[in-house]
Amino acid sequence: MRKHIQSAKTLSRRRFLQGCGVALSLPWMPSLAPRVARAAEASGPPVRSAFLYFPNGVWEKDWIPKESGDNYELTPSLKPLADVRKDVLVLTGLDKKHSHGGDGHYAKTANFLTGMPVTKTTGKDISSGGISVDQLMAQHTGQFTPLPSLELGTEPVISGIDSNVGYTRLYGSHISWQSPTRPVAKEINPRLVYERLFGKTLTPDSAKAESYRNLLDYVLEDARRLRPKLGRDDQFKMDEYLDSVRAVEKRIEFATKGENGDWQPDVDDHVLAASRPGVPGDFREHISIMLDLIVLAFQTDSTRVASLMFANDVSGRNFSFLDGVRGGHHELSHHENKKEKIEQYQRINRWHVEQFAQMLTKLRSIKEGDGTLLDNCMILFGSSMSDGNRHDPDNLPILLGGRGGQSLNSGRHLPAEGQVPLCNLYHAMLDRMGVEVEAFGDSTGPLKDLA
Repeated sequence: MRKHIQSAKTLSRRRFLQGCGVALSLPWMPSLAPRVARAAEASGPPVRSAFLYFPNGVWEKDWIPKESGDNYELTPSLKPLADVRKDVLVLTGLDKKHSHGGDGHYAKTANFLTGMPVTKTTGKDISSGGISVDQLMAQHTGQFTPLPSLELGTEPVISGIDSNVGYTRLYGSHISWQSPTRPVAKEINPRLVYERLFGKTLTPDSAKAESYRNLLDYVLEDARRLRPKLGRDDQFKMDEYLDSVRAVEKRIEFATKGENGDWQPDVDDHVLAASRPGVPGDFREHISIMLDLIVLAFQTDSTRVASLMFANDVSGRNFSFLDGVRGGHHELSHHENKKEKIEQYQRINRWHVEQFAQMLTKLRSIKEGDGTLLDNCMILFGSSMSDGNRHDPDNLPILLGGRGGQSLNSGRHLPAEGQVPLCNLYHAMLDRMGVEVEAFGDSTGPLKDLA
């Protein structure tokens, strides 16, 4: 009924606790690495990459630092980075030349991670121009993890045609592409993400939920038996990890409790689809849980590649939960240089950066090898346009958190000189993930000066 599973071939870093269908994968721990494999793993834990996307650009005057290097002053929109600035590269001046044509949004969102031209279409002949960088990484690292990659979002896919610009709305719902014509389905339900990671349904049925909790307790008891065999540092890591799993599970259960009985609000079908059991009604909690799930996935080496769309493009997401904001992000990004709209736009930009900073803080709090989990990550955070009013695809707002296995010299503002493709950054990230390519997208070579 209960067993430990350990594979020295492809999963030598991994250890699973399993019982009655409940499976927990454990973090990278020196104590659990087979002696024979330790020499091969002397280089330390693997590098992970996440791509976090937010729509509608930024107010550039409040985003771009005036100074370059490590003595730059944090701008108002970047103030939330104060506690993690040493772990972040602020990258400016990067461009997506293949997004200069086309419409204001769809031709920029769909190729955020491909960098290639998006085919204008209202039908099924969609094309993002190429495979996305996250999926190319997943093709190479997926053999080492239970999940090749994890694609997340907060809003369901929107189909149909945007008659204003003549593009299918599918382009605004995807940033991950297995091929130019095959977008990767994203999961917006934290409950289902949890099930993918830990292999057991979190059912709202009270009897089944109680049964599952008993089984999880059974597996955790197995973990406690394993604990004395670990080194002191790994014992602490085990306790910390199991507490994290429990905490995320409780947050999902709490955030998705139904309190309204059979009553349903009179709203559009696509909004109802996003409020099915498992999807928190509070957008802030939804984002927070999704980011925590990526942290858990990286902590346990369940996957080494993840993406998250904070919202679809041209989304009507309302940000009135922020003080001083009245209305939706897309609407306010079309600020028309009006002071009142710009101030609200800035607040939304700052809130997005706060979520990124909080994720980095959590990654940094997790010890791994001789450093932290954040040391072994590259967390890209950005948008597919600079100013939302102009829809410019150049001078993109891009932040890169983590140290990529100590291969990134973080804590600096690096302004690109001339027309430097965003794909040059992706090329450099592929190198650090062990994916050898001559070029990616429209790259002219790996982005320099990162080390």
